[in-house]
Amino acid sequence: MLPIIRYSDVDDAVRRANGTEFGLDASVWGTNQAAAKLVAQKLDAGTVWVNKHAEIAPHVPMGGIKSSGIGVEFGEEGLAAYTTIKIINAAP
Repeated sequence: MLPIIRYSDVDDAVRRANGTEFGLDASVWGTNQAAAKLVAQKLDAGTVWVNKHAEIAPHVPMGGIKSSGIGVEFGEEGLAAYTTIKIINAAP
């Protein structure tokens, strides 16, 4: 299930979508792929899909912004969140 915002002006739709406290993910749907990508760049969300939704892959980082989570899961960035780097620098 996806929320659908009825709009007549793209900038108004982006303003309303960004006007929430949430920002986990979003999707933009349209027949003009280039225009949809431009709208996607304007959305305040951790992940924005174009003409699809919730395609999650283990090698692609995913994280939210605003009140939709802290940190990142998946990908190298997600693995880094679960590791601690320790450097031992000893004389020869």
